Amino acid sequence: MRLSYPTDLTDEQWDILSLLIPPAKPGGRPRSTDMREVVNAILYVLDNSTKWRCLPHDFPKAKTVYHYFRQWRNDGVWEHINHRLRELVRLTEGREASPSAAVMDSQSVNSDVYISESVGFDANKKVKGRKRNVVVDTMGLVLMVVVTAASLPERDGARKVLEKMHQVSQWFTRLCVIWVDGGYSGNDFMKEIMDRFRWVIEVIKRPDCAQGFVLLPKRWVVERTFGWFTFCRRLSKDYERLPETAEAWIYVANIRVMLRRLTC
Repeated sequence: MRLSYPTDLTDEQWDILSLLIPPAKPGGRPRSTDMREVVNAILYVLDNSTKWRCLPHDFPKAKTVYHYFRQWRNDGVWEHINHRLRELVRLTEGREASPSAAVMDSQSVNSDVYISESVGFDANKKVKGRKRNVVVDTMGLVLMVVVTAASLPERDGARKVLEKMHQVSQWFTRLCVIWVDGGYSGNDFMKEIMDRFRWVIEVIKRPDCAQGFVLLPKRWVVERTFGWFTFCRRLSKDYERLPETAEAWIYVANIRVMLRRLTC
């Protein structure tokens, strides 16, 4: 029995998450890996941003942990777990499982020097790296994320993340309105989203007379979600070779937030 790390799942959290872990594939040798320890190791990497091969030796082998992280990324498991836990959190809070409103925004982050795929320069925020296009519900829980080059305009990023949401529209049967900032304004864009997805885009603008920081209604929710990302060193910048891996880490971070909400 090893000593615990601050990032380890509690018994109560594992009882919830274990029901969503994919079973072993049929054939071959029976699974002998402790899946709770695999998840603990992934959360350790998320929190500390250590290299896979630098995982402490009391976790399962780094290759084994990375194999599961990568496999679940490719199979959409992280996205599915995120969805199921979000429904559970919403029901626990006395809300409908599917949200009726959402908030969309993007966050540009610097990428590491050795990253070359899907990297660009955001001239507005003066950031060279990638852009996290995120849609959250009114509780700040992630509905969908698409990572692109930081140079991609806001509305093009929105098209990508909303298209991905539309592919799993059975998850969002009640969704009607999506609140955004001024970067997504434009009648043609709003009409396009309405015609393609049947969702209303509503722009929440900053008052013209406002000076300095202003807390805007509805929009602050997604900014708080971006703030949650900063508690994870792995998300302090983009270290991932593939944008899909960066998306997976965001789902893992949101999963951790929801498990803590369910067991606090």
